[in-house]
Amino acid sequence: MIDLQGTTALVTGSTQGVGASIARWLAKAGARVILHGLANDQYAQETLDACCNSNPNCKLVAFDLSVPISQLLEQFVQPMICENPNLSIVVSNAGIYIDPPFTQVSEASYDRTMHLNVKVGYFIAQAFAKHWIANRIAGRLLFTGSINGLLAEPDHSVYDTSKGALAAMVRSMCVALSPHNIRVNSIAPGLVRTPLTNQILSSDPTALDWMKLHTPNHQVPQADVCGPLAAFLVSDLAQHIQGQTIYIDGGMSAWQQPDVPADFRTWRKSVSEGS
Repeated sequence: MIDLQGTTALVTGSTQGVGASIARWLAKAGARVILHGLANDQYAQETLDACCNSNPNCKLVAFDLSVPISQLLEQFVQPMICENPNLSIVVSNAGIYIDPPFTQVSEASYDRTMHLNVKVGYFIAQAFAKHWIANRIAGRLLFTGSINGLLAEPDHSVYDTSKGALAAMVRSMCVALSPHNIRVNSIAPGLVRTPLTNQILSSDPTALDWMKLHTPNHQVPQADVCGPLAAFLVSDLAQHIQGQTIYIDGGMSAWQQPDVPADFRTWRKSVSEGS
């Protein structure tokens, strides 16, 4: 029922993980997807091939979003608009997750996370919104937030800050752009399996069990659970859903205080030993 035939969508950070899931599902719904990643991304061709199986007109663009905003607009956004004037869907998914512990955060590391997770999406959205308003295009902006915008982790203070800011940004953009027939929403995954999170989970044999314990449905799914919601939110089926951050977290954000075994140390030891 989700029909994106005839549309063109840009999805930043879309060669792996959540972004790849979104790109694949948009292509399945009929959109011509412009994927984005870094030039040396090992997952890029695999994701492009998957999208092209659904829509052969999909393409891949490589660009480093960490450049200054003026350079981003001049070398990435404006050429994208000129080459794709009817592009009406922008999904800002690119970002970074790894922070130093709070007491070790430098101004440089803070600025890098906030730049990629907030500032880049803000100014990409602004540039496309100007184009859409001038040309009376019904645009759709979708951001990838996180459960970390609502619930904190001790060693991810800058990431948590960036995702909280993103949720506020979505609401503000909705109020500003809705009168121009531009819809703005965000999806906010909990822990899902991506190449990055698989590395984290595999580094501690009890990590996966701990995360399942803290999720009401006791699952840590593949990132592909995010794609269907993204495709729905940018489709006409969701035309009255605006300014929202919708969680895809197995109920984690609804659970005030997960049950913890009475003797956690014994439980942890038993899990690590496989008993």
